[in-house]
Amino acid sequence: MGRWFGTDGVRGVANQELTPELAFRLGRVGAYVLTARRPGSRIVVGKDTRISGDMLETALVSGILSMGVDALRLGVISTPGVAYLTRLLRADAGVMISASHNPVADNGIKFFGGDGFKLLDEMEERMEALLAEETDTLPRPIGDGVGRMYDEPATEAYIRFLVQAARVRFDGLKVVLDCANGAASFIAPEVFRRLGADVMVIHANPDGVNINVDCGSTHPHIVQRAVLQHGADVGLAFDGDADRCIAVDENGEVADGDFIMAILARAMKEGELRGDKVVATVMSNLGFVKAMSDLGITVLRTAVGDRYVMERMREEGASLGGEQSGHIILLDHTTTGDGMLTAVKLVETMMESGKRLSELSRVMTRYPQILENVRVRDKSAWRENAAIQDALRRAEAELGESGRVLVRESGTENLVRVMVEGLDEKLLRRVVGEIVQVIQCELGA
Repeated sequence: MGRWFGTDGVRGVANQELTPELAFRLGRVGAYVLTARRPGSRIVVGKDTRISGDMLETALVSGILSMGVDALRLGVISTPGVAYLTRLLRADAGVMISASHNPVADNGIKFFGGDGFKLLDEMEERMEALLAEETDTLPRPIGDGVGRMYDEPATEAYIRFLVQAARVRFDGLKVVLDCANGAASFIAPEVFRRLGADVMVIHANPDGVNINVDCGSTHPHIVQRAVLQHGADVGLAFDGDADRCIAVDENGEVADGDFIMAILARAMKEGELRGDKVVATVMSNLGFVKAMSDLGITVLRTAVGDRYVMERMREEGASLGGEQSGHIILLDHTTTGDGMLTAVKLVETMMESGKRLSELSRVMTRYPQILENVRVRDKSAWRENAAIQDALRRAEAELGESGRVLVRESGTENLVRVMVEGLDEKLLRRVVGEIVQVIQCELGA
C-alpha cells in the first residue's frame, strides 16, 4: 500500500484526512492516468448516502473537468452499480465515493478502469507517484478544452440488469431487506418488487448521517429480529455501498459469505462453476473448505480483500469467489462484488431448488472461530518477534490438523488480528488468550 491508496482506494476521515483538496487532486490524477484526454473522454462518478459525499463529489468532479475530461454524475448508487455503468456507458473510468461499511465520518474514493474492474497495482502506483509530486505539472486546458459535467440518470439500467439476472420470479416469497440507510435504499426494494417478492424494507431512509448506524450487514441481529417478527422466508442485509450481502434464514440464523458461496457453488457445479474451483480468503471458515472438498470443489486462498480475490479469479479463470464478510463475486455476471446481485442469485437458488435457506445452508457446518484484535506499537513487528513466533508454533501444535491459527495486521489501524479456528471452542479460547497475552507483553501499545 502507498501513502494514499490502501486495499480499497483512498480512505480517511472526510474533511480531515480525505479533504476536498485531496479529492480535487485525485480527480486530476485519475483523469490523467485513466483517460486519453481526447474530446469525448469521460468518467462516471457515483456516491453513497453519507453527508460528505456532496463535498467530495464537487471537488473530485472539478478535478476531472480541469483536465478536459467530462464527468457523468450518477448520483447515489451502489459501488457495483458504478462498475456496471462504467462499462455500459463506455466511459474511460468510474469513481465511487464511499467508505462502504465504515461510520459516517469516514469516506473513500475508489477508481474503476473502463472495463469495470478495480485498478491494478501499477495504475495506483502511477497515481501515487503523481500525487507525491510537490508541484502539479499536469496539463490545464483552457477555453473549450475544459470538461463538462452531466447528470446521467442511469440507475434504471442497473436495476434492469439486476432483475434480468434472475432466471425465475420470486412470487410468493416474503423477503426482509435491510438497506443500511445506504445506496441499496433506492434500488434493492425496486428490484425485488419487480421480481414478484412480498418485500418488507427496513433502514431505507437515509438522512446523510444514519448510514450503517446499527443496521445493515455489520449488524445482522436487526434483520434476524425482523425476519422472525414478520414470518419472512429470508432476510437480506447490505452495507452502505451495497457491495456486501449477509443473509438470514426463516429461523433467524445468519448465513454469512461462506454459507452463501457454498450454496451458490453447489448450485453452479453442474455448469456455471468454471474449473470446479472457488476463490476465498484466508478468513474463510474451515467448515467451508471441508464442504467444498466433499463436493469435489477446490478452494483457492488469497489475502483478505476482494481485490485479491478478483485478481486470483482472473488468473485461474474462476467464476465464483468471495469473502466471509459477504463480498461475493460472480464473474460471469459482473466485475466486482455486488451485494444485490448476490441476493438475487441466492433467492433464485432457493426458488429453483424449492428449498428453504435453512435447508440449503446444511451444505456446510461452521467450525468455531475466535478473532481477537490487539492494539500494538508496530503492527508488522510480530513477524520477526521470537517470543510471538514460539507462541504461534505451540498453538499450532496443540490444535493439530483439526484447527489453525491466523495472525495478520490491520490494513488501517495499529492492530494485530489473531484468529484461531477448530472443533473445540474451549481449547480455542485458551489458545487465543495465550497468543494475545504474548503479543501484548512484546508489542502492546
